[in-house]
Amino acid sequence: MDRPLYERIAAEIRHQIASGRLPVGAALPSESQLCEQWGASRGPVRQALAALRAEGIIGGGQGKPPVVRSQAVTQPFETFLSFSRWAHDLGRTPGQRTLEIARRPASPEAAEALRVAKGEPVVELLRLRSLDGTPAMIERTTFIWSVGRLLFDHDCDSGSIFAFLSGQGVDLARGRHVFDAVNADATDSELLEIPPGAALLRERRHTSTTAGEPLEYSDDRYRPDLVSFTIENSQQAARPALLRTQGLVS
Repeated sequence: MDRPLYERIAAEIRHQIASGRLPVGAALPSESQLCEQWGASRGPVRQALAALRAEGIIGGGQGKPPVVRSQAVTQPFETFLSFSRWAHDLGRTPGQRTLEIARRPASPEAAEALRVAKGEPVVELLRLRSLDGTPAMIERTTFIWSVGRLLFDHDCDSGSIFAFLSGQGVDLARGRHVFDAVNADATDSELLEIPPGAALLRERRHTSTTAGEPLEYSDDRYRPDLVSFTIENSQQAARPALLRTQGLVS
């Protein structure tokens, strides 16, 4: 089923901003111009602009024309999709380069996160993710052995790893995501092409089965000038948006 019209309008504007066709400081087309372009009434156009304002991508409103504030593409926090699908939805070209995949004894950190014995075999993966050829995120992921071993017969640069694992029958049902800020270490600096010590947005993800059995945990580090996240909440929500997150980035 097609997405609502306002979402398609917002996605196209995001793409124009991210590609530089609408640079920071540029004015967006007027509401009437967008209505004519999309064959739409003012309702969907105003919904699209409101969504972009909420994400901090554009400013203006209350009689002021909307202008571009930021080129950082946003990912809705409440509906995590795969990195690849999310990028495609924005009209961007995702990329990935696997730098290392290895079987190793579980470190104390991995053993605790995955609830396995210290020294038990696990699979560690280091991948660089990009948007339109620009390095955007580093994945440091550890899988339990029964899941990670499937990746040795898979081209991890062919797309979403989680999509592949789901196709193999792996029950990737639940995700817990914790966000904070960290300074880039030497590896981050080299791979993301940023100065050492630069601020990065870090996502620590724990993935489990429907029954809550740990399968994977990851330390993912994003360039904040290229990627940001949005949270939508309401007074009617029974729980904060953070607790409703079920999808996965991969």
